[in-house]
Amino acid sequence: MVPEVVIQLVDFYKGKLTQKKVLEVLNVSRTTYNRWIKQNPKKVEESKIVKLVKRLCEQNKYRYGYRKITHLVNREIKANKNTVQRIMQKHNLNCKVRPKRRKSTGQPFKITDNVLNVDFNATRPLEKLSTDITYLPFGKSMLYLSSIMDLYNREIIAYTISDKQDLECVLDTLNQLPNISEHCILHSDQGSVYTSYSYQNKVKEKGITMSMSRPGKPSDNAPIETFHGYLKHETFHLEPQLKSSNEIVSQTVIQYIKYYNEDRIQEKLGYRSPIDYRKLNTSS
Repeated sequence: MVPEVVIQLVDFYKGKLTQKKVLEVLNVSRTTYNRWIKQNPKKVEESKIVKLVKRLCEQNKYRYGYRKITHLVNREIKANKNTVQRIMQKHNLNCKVRPKRRKSTGQPFKITDNVLNVDFNATRPLEKLSTDITYLPFGKSMLYLSSIMDLYNREIIAYTISDKQDLECVLDTLNQLPNISEHCILHSDQGSVYTSYSYQNKVKEKGITMSMSRPGKPSDNAPIETFHGYLKHETFHLEPQLKSSNEIVSQTVIQYIKYYNEDRIQEKLGYRSPIDYRKLNTSS
């Protein structure tokens, strides 16, 4: 009997069968088993880590890379990131998220300065916001998602799902913002809905300073571009069955935004979700 196999079987049936019963079936004495354990402590511990890494990757639908999985592993078992990365590579558990390619929309009417200037750091909620509209080509017809992100904690604080990429869609999203008493910047690309007089006028009425990306520079609005990429690839690309009716597409987006805000941990937030980070660092 191979020692490693015996050790794995005892560990596998832990909680279901007693160690004594498993060893009796395998015709291995407890003395021999204990000797094998002492000789192979690293292999036993690594076997536990492998199982834990596989479980965490599956639970999170392979949305996390090795750094986030390492953080979750260390809540239960001590392990370094190199070990976790090696396990994920060996067992094909690597993150399946792919970067999003962006399509430009609309013609400019009035372009504002790039006030944000790629400075995505904020010291308080509602200090710097980012907005964008993205395609949802997964149902029976095209849908669009307009969303606004608070750069303080990367939380999605307003969003609208529409069958039209029009001014009404982005104004509905903008009107979901709470009253803003302190200085606030709202950054967007140069899409026609954002450069329109009606939209910019509404932004001014709310006491918000408008900021716009440079032409052909999606990196100027990277945080929300990244979010839209995660949303698509962690749902519709990983679970093709979600590509069906418009109702299912809309419900999937709503559920994902809730998951993203409340549960999806981010390394830049100290491995906390956006809402957990905000609650920890503010009184709201």
